[in-house]
Amino acid sequence: MNWISNYVRPRINSIFSRREVPENLWKKCDSCGTMLFHRELSDNQNVCPHCNHHMHITPRARFEALFDGGIFTEVEVPEPVADPLKFRDQKKYPDRMKAAQKKTAEEEAMLVACGEIGRTPIVAAAQDFSFMGGSMGMYVGNAIIAAAEEAVKLGRPLVLFSAAGGARMQEGILSLMQMPRTTVAVQMLKEAGLPYIVVLTHPTTGGVTASYAMLGDVHISEPNALICFAGPRVIEQTIREKLPEGFQRAEYLLDHGMLDRVTSRTEMRDELITIIRMLMKQPPQVVGDLPAPDETAMAETADTTAEADGTSEDA
Repeated sequence: MNWISNYVRPRINSIFSRREVPENLWKKCDSCGTMLFHRELSDNQNVCPHCNHHMHITPRARFEALFDGGIFTEVEVPEPVADPLKFRDQKKYPDRMKAAQKKTAEEEAMLVACGEIGRTPIVAAAQDFSFMGGSMGMYVGNAIIAAAEEAVKLGRPLVLFSAAGGARMQEGILSLMQMPRTTVAVQMLKEAGLPYIVVLTHPTTGGVTASYAMLGDVHISEPNALICFAGPRVIEQTIREKLPEGFQRAEYLLDHGMLDRVTSRTEMRDELITIIRMLMKQPPQVVGDLPAPDETAMAETADTTAEADGTSEDA
């Protein structure tokens, strides 16, 4: 027996011919620790099928699951002045922007789109927490104004998915000015008589919560989302007391009247369709590809049936 031929050479060949397994095929649930296959997780909109933990989802992936057939048209957002304060901390602001754009493959922290859900036309806007913490800067303010103007122009409701750590410090006071700007944009919708629905996702904090995220006609949240102005740790350090269990989480806010619904991401689309059609005074959604029944034809059929029943009783 030749030890080199029979053992060493096959071993070397197996090492060099071994296929590389991508690291992103499996993802561990942050809540229950279950290893989830990436395709299974994606099909379930990044919600753990074992414990219902809602993981981060990008605005583009959210819109693909929200709109009919995953088809939507992006709304153009005016570009703000780049680095207006020439801000620099450990990095220059433009360098941070480039790093965030490379990481997310998006231009900024908010995506605005038009499309249909359940054959109901809407305008939608969604923040991306992975882009500099979803921070509210001048671009986000421009995006919300663009979304509101598009909704008013087309006569459509606006659905906004919030996810932010607050205002963007690199833009200073210019970031805080987006709070009144977005408030005016929401007022445009109200004056036009169009619904404004906010879906608060984890986390929604700071100036975002203090402005457009809490000005909706209906407020829905994903389960266990953190929704607050100042975070629990800051409050505990300030008052030096232990906060209640689940404080500032979606379920706690629902119990205390700050939310209308807490709905799982996998059920959110149907929930939004129902609410939007009610607010727009439209008939319930018709499931499937058949057109909605003609109300006049239905009434005539009912009258004919009633007359036939009356004739048979007289006979």
